[in-house]
Amino acid sequence: MKLGIVAVGQRMPDWAQTAYDDYAKRFPPELRVDIKTVKTEPRGSKTLETLLAAERARIEAQIPRGTRIVVLDERGTNLTTKALAERLKAWQLEGDDVALVIGGPDGLEPAFRQTAHERIRLSDMTLPHALARVLLIEQLYRAWSVNANHPYHRE
Repeated sequence: MKLGIVAVGQRMPDWAQTAYDDYAKRFPPELRVDIKTVKTEPRGSKTLETLLAAERARIEAQIPRGTRIVVLDERGTNLTTKALAERLKAWQLEGDDVALVIGGPDGLEPAFRQTAHERIRLSDMTLPHALARVLLIEQLYRAWSVNANHPYHRE
């Protein structure tokens, strides 16, 4: 199983990249997390629909056919860490490659959100893009640690 993050947005602040890299290197060889960033469509005189459609095309170009698509969406399912660990275990057992998609400043195209296999949310609060990436990879690592009985997660 390949686990990937596809995120709209360019350069990450140094603090966020450092935090992301720290969690990414903790994963075991059999569950590496790959990140692909796609360019944010320039905001100009374009309509929101045009912007989101252009970003969707870039996102889809980064996701191999047959990959389970999980979008991060404020209207998605609210998961506990244990529930995310169960989802991760199920993805691994199914053998599906999984792409977790983080939208740009205006979110994701509504039709893309609806056609995704799953919609989850990280928080009830609005998060800065860089922080969402860090929070996502930390929670994925924590979910792995729960499943591996690693002492990182405590209850």
